[in-house]
Amino acid sequence: MDTHDVGRLLLVGGLVVAAVGAVFLLGGGRLPGDLSFGKGNARVYIPLATCLVVSIVATIVLNLLFRR
Repeated sequence: MDTHDVGRLLLVGGLVVAAVGAVFLLGGGRLPGDLSFGKGNARVYIPLATCLVVSIVATIVLNLLFRR
């Protein structure tokens, strides 16, 4: 892996992080499959759907990036 590939990976990774951040800002950050429950002062948030979406997008981007 040369520096050109590392640079491309960092650029694409940064764009993916920025896109996910924009989705959270515009969409409120919670998808229908995310779990949130609590009692009293304790609150637990489990972002199942969000993790699934981020994983799928990252897999597609990395497969397109490293396809030769």
